[in-house]
Amino acid sequence: MGKFCHCNTLCVVCSVLGALAVATIVALWVVQLTFYVRPADPWDDHRLPPSLVPDSYHVTLWPRLHPDGHGMFIFTGTSRVRFNCSRDTNLILLHSDKLTLTSKDGHLVKLTAVSGSTPVIRKSWLHPTNQYLVVQLNGVLRAGEAYDLYTEFEGQLADDLEGFYRSMYNEDGVEKILATSQMHPTHARKTFPCFDEPAMKAVFHITLVHERGTVALSNGLETEVVDTVIDGSLVTRTTFEPTKRMSTYLLALVVSDYSNVRMQKNHTLVRIWARKKAIDADQGELALNLTGSVLNFLETYYDIPYPLSKSDHIALPDFYFGAMENWGLVTYKEANLLYDVTISSNGDRETTASIIAHEMAHMWFGNLVTLKWWNEVWLNEGFATYVSYLGADYAEPTWDIKDLFVLNEVHRVFTIDALATSHPLSSEEESIQTPAQIAELFDAISYSKGASVLRMLSNFLTEPVFVQGLTTYLTSFAYGNTESSDLWEHLQQAADNNGISLPGKVNEIMNHWTLQMGFPVVTIDTRMGQLSQTHFLLDPESKPKSRSEFNYEWIVPIQWRKSSQEISLTWLSGRHALNNNMKTSGDEWLLANINITGYFRVNYDSENWDRLLNQLNTDHKVLPVINRAQLIDDAFNLARANIIPISLALNTTRYLHQETGYIPWKSALNNFDYLYLMFGKSDIYILLQRYLKKQVEPLFLHFKNITLDWVNVPEEHSDQYNQVNALWVACSTGVDGCQNLTRMWFRQWMEPGVFRIHPNLRATVYCSAIAEGGTEEWDFAWKMMKNSSVASESDKLRAALSCSRDTWLLNRYLNFTLDQDKIRKQDATSTIVSIARSVHGQMLAWDFVRRNWEYMFTQYGVGSFSFASLISGVTASFSTEEELSQLLQFKMDNAAAGFGSATTALEQALERTRANIRWVSGKEQEIRSWFLHETSSK
Repeated sequence: MGKFCHCNTLCVVCSVLGALAVATIVALWVVQLTFYVRPADPWDDHRLPPSLVPDSYHVTLWPRLHPDGHGMFIFTGTSRVRFNCSRDTNLILLHSDKLTLTSKDGHLVKLTAVSGSTPVIRKSWLHPTNQYLVVQLNGVLRAGEAYDLYTEFEGQLADDLEGFYRSMYNEDGVEKILATSQMHPTHARKTFPCFDEPAMKAVFHITLVHERGTVALSNGLETEVVDTVIDGSLVTRTTFEPTKRMSTYLLALVVSDYSNVRMQKNHTLVRIWARKKAIDADQGELALNLTGSVLNFLETYYDIPYPLSKSDHIALPDFYFGAMENWGLVTYKEANLLYDVTISSNGDRETTASIIAHEMAHMWFGNLVTLKWWNEVWLNEGFATYVSYLGADYAEPTWDIKDLFVLNEVHRVFTIDALATSHPLSSEEESIQTPAQIAELFDAISYSKGASVLRMLSNFLTEPVFVQGLTTYLTSFAYGNTESSDLWEHLQQAADNNGISLPGKVNEIMNHWTLQMGFPVVTIDTRMGQLSQTHFLLDPESKPKSRSEFNYEWIVPIQWRKSSQEISLTWLSGRHALNNNMKTSGDEWLLANINITGYFRVNYDSENWDRLLNQLNTDHKVLPVINRAQLIDDAFNLARANIIPISLALNTTRYLHQETGYIPWKSALNNFDYLYLMFGKSDIYILLQRYLKKQVEPLFLHFKNITLDWVNVPEEHSDQYNQVNALWVACSTGVDGCQNLTRMWFRQWMEPGVFRIHPNLRATVYCSAIAEGGTEEWDFAWKMMKNSSVASESDKLRAALSCSRDTWLLNRYLNFTLDQDKIRKQDATSTIVSIARSVHGQMLAWDFVRRNWEYMFTQYGVGSFSFASLISGVTASFSTEEELSQLLQFKMDNAAAGFGSATTALEQALERTRANIRWVSGKEQEIRSWFLHETSSK
């Protein structure tokens, strides 16, 4: 038995060992299969290989403005691209997206060598995953040789606001279709096969075939317009002068029956194009004059003549962005270009001036000299945003537009850049590859933070030195591509030439601000003259998603002054520093970051805070108006980050009953808006209303008096804005007489007659009356919106319709956003977000987005909804565990469909919600006690 048993045991052991060996071999084989990655084919890469460089395109396009037999709107086209070969290759890759290649002879792609022999095409196909046209050759393209590639194609003239698309409007009861384009950032490939990357610059020879009676526009001036017959159709063929060497994303195409107003500005023809009725109503005159003025300014500012023969600007009924800087043919959303002197407001006029200045700034910075890759898109957008204030200020010199930079840009982006889920201005090139990743970069960080750090740079270099470096940079790299380091080098040369002393090289200083996310809070202890900096995060418990090679330290330029002294400049280059000059004594206060020229927040010791608050309460005008706004905004955000007590932040608003300045009031209201979002469903809401009513009533009476009972308009630009604040807050908090006033105006407007509400006050009056009214007021405003021939007026009414407190009306309105016959696709996002901003609409909007996300995301397309804005807007008030749970569930439920350009916004929404939950639970009682004390009868 024992021997038998021994033998059986051995057999079992051998069998087990054998099985283990086999299993090990199989496991290793599986592991090898799992971790073995097949070398990617070139078309599996999101970036074009460097072997081919385009030289020129000859493109002819024919958009059909009427549907075919299948109800489809299409365009057909031909393209011949000449490219140079920089290294031997047997492969041609171009971008092509949603195009169908066609041919009369069976050859979808035709290749010709400019000189020498032409390789035979072995195979060609469309690779939709990475949006490529792939052409494999039997032979080799030789380095140093040039080749032509010819294609014929057909595409859909869709209404998705991308590539070459169609837009519709109604004029005199007639539905009209126009064809227009949006190539930026990666949609030229939807129009013709091309090398669709910003560094792949080329000259474009464009011809458009179009219906007789329509006009065609492109980047160059029209050189030939002839009527002809093509395929049996009577058409017009318009040929344009060749463009300058430029990127594909700047190409523009429009076919419409528009008319224009024009002027000759030095060597440049300036034209404003719009619907005929809009031009006949003189709605293009302001834009024409502003464009001429801004053009003058920028030619002087850059010290470089405008490089093109013409500057066209066109107002489009359907357009995703506010505007687009296509070289020589700038496209705009209608409301941003057209201005009606009897209907448009002061704010509309400023918007038109600022956006024209922004787009024209791009003609040099972005178009003449272009970024190499999208990872530094902030260079384009941040610079144009900064210069837009200079250009608009030149065009409207009495408006002090530059002062509004702090509210519109710095304070706006602080709230995003203070999140651990923010991102640096400059990203690693390898991390930005796909169209969705590229689209995500067009956010407040690129625009507003980019502008803010450039403004800071200009300030410490001085503007003349900054412009000097800018001019040499643009001259050196004209018609080429650059990186941020190229700009820093030229600014350093300018600094050296002018003897500007800095604590380091320009690139060293600026890399701290561009290569790491976030910004510092600088704390100044005026008792000891101590300075310190830390990374400012709204949620102190959060951790940045990425490490920083600079360890979240910055080289900080600090402009400061004491009560009775001139402004001084101090640099903070490490965590801590001592400056004996910053010690104070007695009642002396110290104020840092004068006029918010630096991109950082400031905290003080408690004694200095008390002295600054005392100055606000006794004679606030001693402090610069921008810094009064800064004290409020810094204090509230320091309180949100648990750095100072919330009661200190609230104390910065106690002086407001004396304040008539727009910027401090707007800063306060922006911060009170956060409290409304957090406590809109609690008793604190009532206390907050009561407190604001007390503070705003003097402002309401001030404007009532200086306007002679609302008859006249305040003289100052900012006072016109603050009159709107006064009316809005007074009506929403129940100041005596305000709601009766707005209700009366709205009722008089509803009656047949000639009564007109003043343009500046319309948005507030509409919202107040609709909030207090019912279905009758809502339906009337809806009718007026649909019938309005002025886009900015339509926008005001569309926003006001979201002010209703009627759940049924708001739900109906939300459903309208999925019907483009009711709400244009371009306006869907802002409409939903407007509804979400109110206590009555917030949950309705969130439920609507959850219910319809997959449909909106997959059917409407990324050009129709601003998904990042949508997620940020509908979750702004989230502050409970239940809302956090819903948001996490939303993320899980839609993981398959994805979030595209809203991916980062969703993570930021989760971060904000978690922070809000902690903050509300920790501050609720302190806030309640403060408001109870301030609103109790005294």
